[in-house]
This record gives sequence, structure tokens and C-alpha cells, in this order.
Amino acid sequence: MRKTCVRVALAATLLLGSALPVIAAAPAAMPANTTSAKDDWWKQAVIYELYPRSFADSNNDGIGDLKGITNHLDYLSDLGVDAIWMTPMFPSPQADFGYDVADYDNVDPQFGTIADADALIAKGKGRNVKIILDFVINHSSDKHAWFQQSKSSKTNAYRDFYIWRDGKNGGPPNNWTSLFGGSAWEKDPATGQYYYHFFYPQQPDLNWRNPKVEKAMFDAAEWWLKRGVYGYRLDAVGTMFERADLKDNPPAPGTDAFGLPEQNRIYNTEQPEMHTELQRLRQNVIDRYPGRILIGETYVSTAPELTRFYGAHNDELQLPMFLSLIGVKPLTAAELRPRIEAVENNPVGGWPCFALNNHDQKRVPSRYDLPAGASGDDMARITAALLLTLRGTPILYYGEELGMQNNDPKRVEDVQDIIGKKGWPKEKGRDGERTPMQWDASVNAGFNGGAKPWLPVGPDYATRNVAAERSDPNSVLNFYRTLIAERRANPALAGEMTMVDRNNPNVLSYVRSGGGKKVLTVLNFGGASSDLTLTQLGGGTLGRVIAQNRASLSAAGVHLAPLGLMVVELN
Repeated sequence: MRKTCVRVALAATLLLGSALPVIAAAPAAMPANTTSAKDDWWKQAVIYELYPRSFADSNNDGIGDLKGITNHLDYLSDLGVDAIWMTPMFPSPQADFGYDVADYDNVDPQFGTIADADALIAKGKGRNVKIILDFVINHSSDKHAWFQQSKSSKTNAYRDFYIWRDGKNGGPPNNWTSLFGGSAWEKDPATGQYYYHFFYPQQPDLNWRNPKVEKAMFDAAEWWLKRGVYGYRLDAVGTMFERADLKDNPPAPGTDAFGLPEQNRIYNTEQPEMHTELQRLRQNVIDRYPGRILIGETYVSTAPELTRFYGAHNDELQLPMFLSLIGVKPLTAAELRPRIEAVENNPVGGWPCFALNNHDQKRVPSRYDLPAGASGDDMARITAALLLTLRGTPILYYGEELGMQNNDPKRVEDVQDIIGKKGWPKEKGRDGERTPMQWDASVNAGFNGGAKPWLPVGPDYATRNVAAERSDPNSVLNFYRTLIAERRANPALAGEMTMVDRNNPNVLSYVRSGGGKKVLTVLNFGGASSDLTLTQLGGGTLGRVIAQNRASLSAAGVHLAPLGLMVVELN
């Protein structure tokens, strides 16, 4: 090790001796995003998933709403959010909390009005916070006018908007099961036929082989683009098509959470027609509005599967999410590295997009076993460092920046999510990750004025909330703000990425470089402490420490406790 490197490292050791996380001072004002007006703004953006029912309740009825979101736009702007993806706020019977859409061109009264949506879009634009909607592309509600017409008779003009078939051998047309339990077919007593639903019976699948369905859905997408939204996250995109001959799915080992035999859903997911249709949506709708994007809920196992969603000419989805990272358990460098590298090196040059939390998954601090001496906040910080320093677009989930934890129901009587009601106790549902945002230490964590929230507030809200964490320089919130500000200001974090120490099973390390700067990120996902030399980490000399937790620098290199991390500039 060169003497200059030793001097820098020893000086850093004196500065980093505290047990508290050390970060550069969180910015008083977030640096401006200089790419926000460009058509490819999304490459340097931070996108924030927001669950409207749970974010902020402006009228004190227990349910969050659009005005509540608008009231907190300054917070989102200050955090460094470039775009909000909102889960569905369209009219809905709420069988699946909005993912059963009864009208694509309106707002459910419990969330507000079209005028409220317009105000949110306009006020977001004034703060450089773009609005992205959740487009439920696979199915509608059974209360949608299209389905009401469709089921009225076999000859109705809307009959072929959905997938109707005669039964077979006195039962459903085939063996397909619903992801939410039971058969994927529901018999209609009036017409004697079955309709197909990949999810709940209240969510009949649209028939995308019908050109009239395509036109109706493309019109719905364009309706909101004209109002100023910046694109869509496509829900359950992999289920848009099913094999036309309805071939039975092959069995798989075990039983599902609802007691039925498992099956490999190879004939009703990921069908090739889906990609042609997504390319048509991109070409005929999205690309006609500069800067608009498509994000995909793309649950795939491998990078090659994900690559297909970019399109051979990057003409499909700009941001298919590589949600495979959510399924990595335990979270280890050996599991993360090849997944990240495979997406980074995809053959069509598609831009990576990563998320570790969402409204369907247990929150990170509650999902993983913690090593001795580490806390949920340590897990929140190391995953923040991962998402915010990788090359690609991170999608955060509301409250992630606070280190919010799951607040799962303790009794089946308290469950709101139908999945939990049907599958209890093996399947407890998704209520735990959807509890109200924790704003302050007042009643209901400042979510509203005191009315009972639709889900209970987390028990730690008095100390884990925006107000408390904003004033604590060592909080998870200020850790996020620091890293997001660094993403905006440091050209290295807009540049290339090189993995280093690639055979380490416990520590994930990589260097970002661009604009004449370099940033080293070192993340210890192992259960034991680790010491790494600078030679292992690619060489160079250490400069400014951007963020660290459970880590220190020494003459030898970097020391990391379990869940320790270091983000540092290289000279």
C-alpha cells in the first residue's frame, strides 16, 4: 500500500470510530436534477411507489387519498423523488384494493376526483415530480361495464372482451388454478359457460386477442397521458395472454397456500404474443408522447427472460423490473452478484431497474434474518446503499426510507387482504407491508386527524417517523437523502459500473466511474466480519467518505461488521 493511501486511511479511521452510522451531512436542499427535462430522464431518476390508501388521509375517513398525496409533495421533492408510481386509484369495488378496475378513465370517490388528479399532476410538475399510474393490463373488475355486457349473453358485442369457454367433463375447461386460490375458472349460471381469471373471480381476464380490447385499453392509456401523466407501471404483465388451446399446466411438487396441488403455469403466463402487444403499446401510444415510459411488473427468474421485455430493439418496456432480487433469501453477495451482472450485461443494452420492496412483499427489515448485533435499520441502510449506487433506476416503496417494518395481523379476524383471509395461517396476506405512512408522533402517526385507519399504524411510529428522523443526522431517512443527493451531484453514479473482488461469497463490491470521478461501494451481506484490502477492491486511494455503517477504514483497507457498508470516493 502506498504511503499516501495509508495516510488517508488512518485519518479516516479517526473520523469513523463512532458506532453510529457516519454519513456526509444530509443536504438542506436536494440538488436539482439536471436530467428531468430530457426524454431519458428515467435513467437517472429515483421512482417512489406510493400506495394511495396508506400514504395520507386528508379528509379523515381512514383511507388515504389524492389530496393527501398532494399535501406531501414537498416532502417527496425534498427526499429527491423524481417520479411517483401510484397503485390504482380508479373506480373499483376494492376486491383487490384497486387492482380490480371498474372504469379506467376516472377516479374512485374514496380517493378524490378527476380535478384532484389534475391538481396532483400539475403541482407535481411544479416540483419536478412526475406522476406514473398503475395500468392493470391483464384484467378488469367483474363490475366493469364491459364485463357486465359480456356476461349478459353469448351473443353480446362484448362477449369476446373476456375469455369464455364451455366446461369439460362436467368441470372447468382445464386444470389451471388461480394465483389467489382455487380454480382459475368461474361458471356463470346464466349462460352456462366459464370465464377465466388468473387472480380473483372478481378479476376476469381481458381477451387481448380481440382487437377491440386492444383499442379500448390503448384509448384508456392515452386518456391519462393527455392529462399529463408520465407513463405506466404495467401490472401482472406476464399474464396478458394464455395458450389459445387451453392446454393443461403440468404439475409441480407440493401444494399452494390454499391447499391445491402446485402447477407450473407455463401455458397461461409469458406467452410470446405478449411481447408483440407490448411493442404495439409502446409504438402506438407511449412513444407519441416524448419522455413517457413503461415500467413492467416482470417477475422472471433469469436475466435472459427479462431481456425479452426490453424488445430486440429496445422497443418494448424501458424499465422491466428485475424483481428476482426480491426473491433472494438469504440475501448474499454470491446470489446478488450474478443476477446484477447478468442484467448489467444484457445483450440489447436495456437500462437496469431494481426494487427490493413493494406492496406485495414483506418489507426488507422484516423479511430477512439478521446477524447477531445488527438491526432492521442496518438492513435498511445496506439495501439503500445497494439500490442507490447500482447502475440503473431504483424504485423505492413508501416508508422504505424510514426503515418501516411489517405490521402483520395477529388474528385472521383482523385481516383485510382476501389472500390472507383465504390462506390463513399459512398465507397471512399483504396487510403488513401496506400500513399507514408514519409522518410524526401524533395520533395515527399523522396519517390523518384521528379516525381509525383502514390498517393499524406500526407500533414503532412514535420514534420511526418523518419528523423524528428528519432531525436525526444518523437516521435511515437522512441516510437515504444523502445517497439520493450524491446520485444527483456525483457524475460517477451516472456512469459505468465494474464489479471487483468478484469471487467473494459474502461481500459485494463495485466501482462506479464517470465524469473523471470514481465511487467504491462495499457491502457485507455475510454473517461474520470481513476485512478487505484496497488491492482486492481494485486499487486506488481513498477519498471522501460518502456513507458508511458498521464499517471503518484502516491502514490495511476496509473493515466491515455483518451488514456493514462503505461508500467512498476513490482518488
